[in-house]
Amino acid sequence: MKTFLGFFTVAIALAADSAPYKQITDKQLTDKGQELHGKMQAGLASEVLGDWGNHQVVAAHREATGQAEYHENQADVIVVRKGAGSMVIGGKVVNGKTTAPGEIRGEKIDGGQTIELKPGDVIHIAPKTPHMVVLKKGQKIDYIALKVDAK
Repeated sequence: MKTFLGFFTVAIALAADSAPYKQITDKQLTDKGQELHGKMQAGLASEVLGDWGNHQVVAAHREATGQAEYHENQADVIVVRKGAGSMVIGGKVVNGKTTAPGEIRGEKIDGGQTIELKPGDVIHIAPKTPHMVVLKKGQKIDYIALKVDAK
């Protein structure tokens, strides 16, 4: 896990526009997870840790199932740091509503595939792919989302 996070940090550093690099350490990510735990609303807290125009790094802490999401122009790379849950990927967003340009949120996903999430997992979600984090009662999960604009 630390090896991947080191690679992840280097990848962020090489892609940054406004500075030669930005390092987000394992300790900073752990501390941010604890901080987000205290800021939850509707079972979720998240914070953008870096924004470079065509990509962002977001830290998230969840204690409840999220909404179904569909990003027209962004891929998500999810790195699970702590906890467990599952993700439904594919299918169709039910009762989707546009929440921002190119962004749709909905109640659930019909017809998707469910995968289990555990620490160390890395999931790439292509643009135009519905996805949704699902947690059972008592589950919690901390993850990093690298959001990248599609070419």
